[in-house]
Amino acid sequence: MGDWIRVCATSELLPGESKVAWDGDTPILVVNYDGDYYALEDRCSHEDFELSAGEFDGEEATIECVLHGSKFDVRDGRALNAPAYAPVVKFPVKVEAEAVWTRDDR
Repeated sequence: MGDWIRVCATSELLPGESKVAWDGDTPILVVNYDGDYYALEDRCSHEDFELSAGEFDGEEATIECVLHGSKFDVRDGRALNAPAYAPVVKFPVKVEAEAVWTRDDR
């Protein structure tokens, strides 16, 4: 398992906002959904495209891929509509020393 990667200070990621961090070659999308932090691989499972280019809906806890409109639940990575059927990879998140941390734990 890799080392934890610092994403940002908690004050820099307010509810409804998102940021991308890199763990080596892996882009990780970190979102603040109503004060809870979630991390997903920043790649649509339907076609290798950046989820961070899409809109994060802070009320519905979803991110939409702008390429074909698939939506994913940021809490668990599951695909919510076609053309994506497979979930995106979810990563652990921790808050420590007033900072948000994540890592590629595959």
